[in-house]
Amino acid sequence: QVQLVESGGGLVQPGDSLRLSCKAAGRTFDSYTVAWFRQSPGKEREFIACINTWDKRAAFITDSFWGRFVIFRDNDKKTVHLDMTDVKPEDTAVYMCAADEHGATQPQNAGDYEYWGQGTQVTVSS
Repeated sequence: QVQLVESGGGLVQPGDSLRLSCKAAGRTFDSYTVAWFRQSPGKEREFIACINTWDKRAAFITDSFWGRFVIFRDNDKKTVHLDMTDVKPEDTAVYMCAADEHGATQPQNAGDYEYWGQGTQVTVSS
């Protein structure tokens, strides 16, 4: 059982950088895998990256995002971040974090995750 809350979204211009944060509350386990997804109107939910546990730093990032997006965890072991650089209009979406209690290795499907935050809106102006 875990509660996730995202923050850091907002209105930015193309080329800007920003950091999204996913803070966990309640019961958490080191074995939980945490991921970032995004979804824009008319499109399916898209997997971005995941980090395998709260107290480990092993991570996987989709090839299309590598070099622009970075996922990492704070030392408090309760917050997972997504750093975004050189953002583009097509990055406009609701960004959400999710946790998998099974601690699977590199799960990339939304159905693999049991707990979800409400999402934070990122809007990149043209």
